[in-house]
Amino acid sequence: MHHERIAILDYGSQYTRLITRRLRELGAFGLVYGPNATAEEIGGADLRGVILSGGPNSVLEDGAPGVDPRIFELGVPVLGVCYGLQLMSRDFGGQIHRAAKREYGKATIEVTDADSVLFQGMNSEQVVWMSHGDHVEEAPEGFKTVARTHGVPVAAMEDRARRRFGIQFHPEVTHTVHGNALLLNFLHVCSMKLDWNAGHFIEQKIESIRKQVGNGTVVLGLSGGVDSSVAALLLHKAIGDRLTCVFVDTGLMRKDEMKHVQEAFAPFDLKVKWVDASELFLKELHGVSDPEQKRKIIGRLFVETFEKEAKATNAKFLGQGTLYPDVIESSGIGGAVLVKSHHNVGGLPERMNMQLVEPLRELFKDEVRRAGLALGLPEDMVWRHPFPGPGLAVRIPGPISADRVKILQNADDIFIEELKLSGWYKLSSQAFAVLLPVQTVGIMGDERTYENMCAIRAVTSEDFMTADWARLPHELLEKVAQRIVNEVKGINRVVFDITSKPPATIEYE
Repeated sequence: MHHERIAILDYGSQYTRLITRRLRELGAFGLVYGPNATAEEIGGADLRGVILSGGPNSVLEDGAPGVDPRIFELGVPVLGVCYGLQLMSRDFGGQIHRAAKREYGKATIEVTDADSVLFQGMNSEQVVWMSHGDHVEEAPEGFKTVARTHGVPVAAMEDRARRRFGIQFHPEVTHTVHGNALLLNFLHVCSMKLDWNAGHFIEQKIESIRKQVGNGTVVLGLSGGVDSSVAALLLHKAIGDRLTCVFVDTGLMRKDEMKHVQEAFAPFDLKVKWVDASELFLKELHGVSDPEQKRKIIGRLFVETFEKEAKATNAKFLGQGTLYPDVIESSGIGGAVLVKSHHNVGGLPERMNMQLVEPLRELFKDEVRRAGLALGLPEDMVWRHPFPGPGLAVRIPGPISADRVKILQNADDIFIEELKLSGWYKLSSQAFAVLLPVQTVGIMGDERTYENMCAIRAVTSEDFMTADWARLPHELLEKVAQRIVNEVKGINRVVFDITSKPPATIEYE
């Protein structure tokens, strides 16, 4: 049993991912496909409707991406948004006006047909968000124009008999005041059951995991992050002790990380191999200061350690916590879906001849969190900030030593503890301490000290593509600085990083 779905063809609009989000917020499962997707690829008993997204091209250019005409024969409703509307108009014989300049921003549309399906139950005038060059001058045969703006004669059109609809604005953007209501009207035409939620997803996922794995076994690298934790619990629910998790302590994790993860998973009775490889990692990294070099050593050691443990389980499948944004990230125009490389355990599946099981592949981060709570994962695991693969190594610019790692772990621990106590941990997307390779003079008691400087960083971000520094209260900063300097031997000065991304990156290396 597959979940009913809406297929969204991505013509390169920056808002395509938003359409998926809006549909899911409304309880409908949407999946993104490349612009060259064929009727065979998107069809199926579970398909309820198709949305053709916006895009930067002009449909009148040579080589502009098109749509497989057989998609219109699949018998499900189709909604064209901006570029999608123009494609339908072009292919069905409407008149398209080549624009001299782009129209971008808010516009007021006037609904001209009281019986319109898309605008059912809405005011005849509403504010929408436009972003287009060309527009449709005259709707194709069989279509009725149901809305217009001052400069655009066809702002929306409908062919009710064949359930084909087109709009020249973006319903998924918040500036379009009744965008959700419009999408909801379209979903009703698709007779979509609006039941997409965490509970439903879990039931269905368990079924599809059992189908994929059969009576095989799965091995998964458990990192303590929310993605791998939720993936582990889902797999465990589906196949019980045929799942083995491997937790590798690289010695570059947060303070007492292994202990915390053990406590969090104690109630679930998962089969976990706890591997303390910290000596190995710290020995090979000793004195290495080049960031690329650090990453290479850590990557290689991690794969070797994990591979040794995974081989011993004889598992045929490798579980991974890949999320939907990682899958979409590079799908772009052309429709090839590539997953960002850092998510895979360095080419392991090929090396070990294993198949991938990715139970979270269709979820956004907030949906993963909801699934985690529904599976009983402790709240503080669910709301954990992301932590980089190479761990604290990228937060110690300059040479690595066991000593410096310990100093940083202690400072970071104090910072995170104070953030949690003050409520600012949940308000920031990522926060951490960095041990700078700078020593400065200080006074402790009556003595002059010459110790390390520590930077603390906290950022807020929607998608981690851009980030802004978190406006932490002065009292909180003061308390963190005092505690770190007093309690962490080796640090005598604390600075707060107020650089946004761009121009800076979030991490230091």
